Amino acid sequence: MPMTLPLGPVMLDVAGHALTEAERPRLCHPLVGGVILFARNYANPAQLAALTAEIRALRSPALLITVDHEGGRVQRFRTGFSAVPAMGVLGKAWSDDPARGCQLARDAGRVLASELIAHGVDLSYTPVLDLDYGVSRVIGDRAFHRDPEATVMLATALIDGMADAGMGCVGKHFPGHGFVEADSHVDMPRDPRDFDAICADDMRPFRTLAGRLAGVMPAHVIYPAVDPRPAGFSPFWLQTVLRGQLGFAGVIFSDDLTMEAATEAGDIVARAEAARAAGCDMVLVCNRPDLAETVLSRWHPDVPATLSDRLCGLHARPGADRVGVGSPAYAQATAQLAALAEATHRA
Repeated sequence: MPMTLPLGPVMLDVAGHALTEAERPRLCHPLVGGVILFARNYANPAQLAALTAEIRALRSPALLITVDHEGGRVQRFRTGFSAVPAMGVLGKAWSDDPARGCQLARDAGRVLASELIAHGVDLSYTPVLDLDYGVSRVIGDRAFHRDPEATVMLATALIDGMADAGMGCVGKHFPGHGFVEADSHVDMPRDPRDFDAICADDMRPFRTLAGRLAGVMPAHVIYPAVDPRPAGFSPFWLQTVLRGQLGFAGVIFSDDLTMEAATEAGDIVARAEAARAAGCDMVLVCNRPDLAETVLSRWHPDVPATLSDRLCGLHARPGADRVGVGSPAYAQATAQLAALAEATHRA
């Protein structure tokens, strides 16, 4: 029988293709609310389904199972899954024909979400709403387009496709990561622009889509003309702007607190506390089981009674009225993406 326990504010990863003896009790800690999977957790579709079933059976309500599965170079599961194009490929299709570009984005959302749901995954951290300024080493073609209006149209279509399959979405990286070259996984990016410049372009997709996003992930970027803290540790960005000015009411996920850009907040417990104090509902601690143990043993946050229900609202909602693997709509979408891939390869 699964343990009855509300979902908590910590998102952890696991090491391999099945849970270890150390991971099972760790995932049953009251602070844990979800799991993020990586490419190392995938061997084949049957193995992934078994792993997610094992995670889901630990607790009631079930832990939220998530993944960075955007398409292009950020697609964690490949063999046995459809190849989802990079969002920049959809942006180029939109530039040639906006209606076709949006239909392809909806197809991508349908395929991405239906295949993940079929294998027990609740949520993908997508869409990327950063703008493509042509300079970011980490964003690049993960972004749809330089034009914020094109980004809104394409992201809306992708979100619609994911919803068709029964999955929510997470917009990232608020308020915008595309203008800076540095990679926050290994560096501390700084965007020198003032608030008005960021608001005018980069924040427009977040502003327009705030009511459609189930979650938002802030950028590990400092905007020194606005706040000396990275956005993910900034009450101004998360509470004053995202919650207050944009009216976002969904779940705020920190980016991975083991990334280099997060170290400015101190040790792992200080980072978790800073993220929560800034307004993050859930903090991610990845690729460092030692730091995960430290957070679970030394961090003592006040967890709102409403958090578990809010996180449960992000569980996938498949059904007979949804686009699922094997349905005609799924078959049509996969065919359209395959044709796009062939045309892109020929070009």
